Parts: sequence; structure tokens; C-alpha cells
Amino acid sequence: MLIWILAGLAVFLANIFLPAVIFFVQSETLAKHVAARDDDPEPSVQAARARRSLANMQENMPFFLTLGVLALIVEGTDMGQAILGAQLFVFARAAFMVLYVTGVPWLRSIAYLVGIAGCFMMAAALV
Repeated sequence: MLIWILAGLAVFLANIFLPAVIFFVQSETLAKHVAARDDDPEPSVQAARARRSLANMQENMPFFLTLGVLALIVEGTDMGQAILGAQLFVFARAAFMVLYVTGVPWLRSIAYLVGIAGCFMMAAALV
């Protein structure tokens, strides 16, 4: 389970850095990155989507982490089901991030629901 908690944190870290990476790739000069950014330029469509994907991940990550830690400490946890739920969450959230930034509407929503289903599986494994 600990490996999947760390994998979830890795996806979260990727979500954190993605908007900056997109901005870096799409900006004209390196000087914009080292400046104080008193006048931040408008983000591109992809950078704005990456920011919204990050905000969504920030809303979902506490739920996932809480369930993952509880799975590690609660006796009688169905660890197989908890790990499967964590795997679903991690892979679905990675797909969600990519699908959100690329603008794929229906699959993005399905990936989100799969991630939530993974968290519900983790919660059910605790009882």
C-alpha cells in the first residue's frame, strides 16, 4: 500500500509541475522565468487546464491519502481491495491529468469517476 501512496504523491507532484512546464515551453524567453513576474502573462489554454487539473487534484488528494494511511493502520483491512482501489486512483488520476490538459471531455470525466471509485473501494476495504 505504501508504494501506491507514494505513486499517488508522484502523480500529485506531476500535477504541481505541469502548469510551470507548459508555461516554460510556451514562453518566448528565459528572462520571463527568472523575472519577478509582477505582470504574469495570461496562461495558454493548456496551462490554464493544467492549473484546473491541479486544483481538482488538491481537492481529491486528502481523501486518498487519508484512506491509504488508514488502510495501513486499521486492523482487519482487506489489503488486496485497498491496494486495487489505490491503483485505480493513481492510474485514473494520471489519465485525468493528461485528458484534462489535452481537452478530452468525456474520457476525462470517466477517468475522474474511476478515481473516485478507487477511493470508495479503499473505504470499503476498511470495514
